[in-house]
Amino acid sequence: MDQETRELRKAGLKVTHPRMRILQIFEEEGVQHLSAEDIYRKLLASQEDIGLATVYRVLTQFEAAGILMKHNFEGGQAVYELDRGKHHDHMIDVDSGKVIEFVSEEIERLQKEIAARHGYELEDHSLVLYVRPKGARKLV
Repeated sequence: MDQETRELRKAGLKVTHPRMRILQIFEEEGVQHLSAEDIYRKLLASQEDIGLATVYRVLTQFEAAGILMKHNFEGGQAVYELDRGKHHDHMIDVDSGKVIEFVSEEIERLQKEIAARHGYELEDHSLVLYVRPKGARKLV
């Protein structure tokens, strides 16, 4: 509980029950991409009296404060993950919607080389691969 309190105060946010509970959910889940609805369902399951509008408001505040990162993967709803400052990329299973995180030094190097070849320095990037398990048939 102390870590969550420190994170909120460091971000300049007041320590409130909804903020604490939502941050705890992300901390408990570990590496997870959660939508506002996912968080709301978890709060309902633990009999918390926190509304969906409050969840959206807190997620927006956390994103602005740099606590969470928001992703709008193609074809899906916005999902959030804790911003731990370590860069990674994503693969999305197009059949299940599962989000897989990965790090590739080779991809990072190639992107910098490509930018340099065109006379630029790479500032930032977002890479999302849409994948299907090998041998799986395309769902129609």
